[in-house]
Amino acid sequence: MQIELLETFLDLCETRSFNRTAERLGVTQSTVSARVMSLEGALGARLFDRSRAGTDLTMEGTRFEAHARSLRHEWNEARRRIQVPDRAAHLIRLGIQNDLAAQHIGDWVANFRRALPDTAFYIEPDYSNQMCADLLQGTQDFAVMYSPKPHPDLHFETVGEVPYVMVSSDTETLAEVQPESFIFAHFSSVFESMHRAVTPHLAGSQISVGQSATVASLLQAMGGAGYVLDKTAETLTAGGALRRVTDAPVLSQPVYAAMHVRHRISPVHRRLMRIVRRRLAGR
Repeated sequence: MQIELLETFLDLCETRSFNRTAERLGVTQSTVSARVMSLEGALGARLFDRSRAGTDLTMEGTRFEAHARSLRHEWNEARRRIQVPDRAAHLIRLGIQNDLAAQHIGDWVANFRRALPDTAFYIEPDYSNQMCADLLQGTQDFAVMYSPKPHPDLHFETVGEVPYVMVSSDTETLAEVQPESFIFAHFSSVFESMHRAVTPHLAGSQISVGQSATVASLLQAMGGAGYVLDKTAETLTAGGALRRVTDAPVLSQPVYAAMHVRHRISPVHRRLMRIVRRRLAGR
């Protein structure tokens, strides 16, 4: 079985368009058709019905979809399992929300290595959607994120939350924060909704970004106000460049551990999750 056949089938399950799948995979439409025909030949069943109304899965295609996802995950995981660095017994690929990486990854990985001394770690800061995709494909083992993307093959657990506070170059009171110099933060859909609910008069800001470090950099360069991680705020205010807006609400962003559903009871994954939960709780 060629992995390209599975990738094409699964992409087509999402797009329901041979043309769109060809664009996403960077191949011709005839290549997509040929791959589907090859897979159908290997399985002895038609997987898609094509008509003017679009492309739909047949009953056989619907039955095969979950198996295809599992096969793709197993293949990618198997490839990684044989690429363990020298002097390590295992390799774990970790994803971490961009906003959490700078402040937490050092402490977390130090604890991971103490708990799993024979394990090598590959760490990649990223955004939630991409980490969910990587977990599904089997190219990532464990992720810590802000925005779970529900899927039958993924398992999520809440491991804590991180607070964001408002800082300003000009004022310490929310009433004096000016919308024209405010930087609106959209760290996640949940955070954005909270932000709009508690500061509706600031939601029309001309600048909106999705990373705390970027908010901090913009504030230092241009002035104004915006939400940043509490530890980032401590650093900025200690240096005197910015001030805490004391009456602005603290916004708490939930944090989730994510993994493939096959790993939800794995001792290694449970240990990683316990460490993250403990460190977020400050213990």
